[in-house]
Amino acid sequence: MAARLHHFLPLAALLLLVGAGDVAAAGNGKVPVALYYESLCPASADFVVNHLAKIFKDGLLDAADVTLVPYGNAKVRANGAISCQHGPYECILNNVEACAIDAWPDLNVHFGFINCVEDLVVKKKREQWESCFQKQGLDPKPVMECYSSERGQKLSLKYGKQTDALVPPHKYVPWVVVDGQPLYDDYEAFESFICKAYMGHPPKACQGLSRQYPIVQQVVKAGNGVSYNSADLEELDDSVDGEIEMVQDDGN
Repeated sequence: MAARLHHFLPLAALLLLVGAGDVAAAGNGKVPVALYYESLCPASADFVVNHLAKIFKDGLLDAADVTLVPYGNAKVRANGAISCQHGPYECILNNVEACAIDAWPDLNVHFGFINCVEDLVVKKKREQWESCFQKQGLDPKPVMECYSSERGQKLSLKYGKQTDALVPPHKYVPWVVVDGQPLYDDYEAFESFICKAYMGHPPKACQGLSRQYPIVQQVVKAGNGVSYNSADLEELDDSVDGEIEMVQDDGN
């Protein structure tokens, strides 16, 4: 019995190592990509529509785990009101897009809606954003009920905390982080960074990019990387309080 046990232990250890490797590969398989943006920023809208949308068509999404954070340069005032850089309407659309992410957790679904809204922003037709429900074949009820409710307020406050917890802090929008690294002015080359960081078999979209990896210029304004201060982030729950009042920011 002892002999059998002796021979079994190395096999068990080997199986554990193989299993651990599979877990690690699964956990690190896709490259994390986070976009911090605001709905009415021309550069943000352009990035969503003319750059980020490409990976939903060229197959690179298979290598990327994309997170959208609609808040940008907004600020929470002492009274809990949120002021947005491009005025009250931006606060509305930031909230709408936050509610879309909450209502439809599937990235393909909520990005389809957000891309539609931002396309209207690019075309200077932002007031027609509700048409995106019909264009995308989506029920408007969950978003319409959310963005003007306490739920919508909590979502915006959550995204505000998430943005403010960035280390180093974002300098502008769009602020793109790939594999924990802020891209600064190279954000339009985010696809190359995804291909460089991806450890699996590279998607066809990486062909032609593999030898053109850009280099992030880390000057004084650049840090060594991006991380979150976990002490500043909490799961969204009913204990999150705050009232959102959409007001015009005096700044630019």
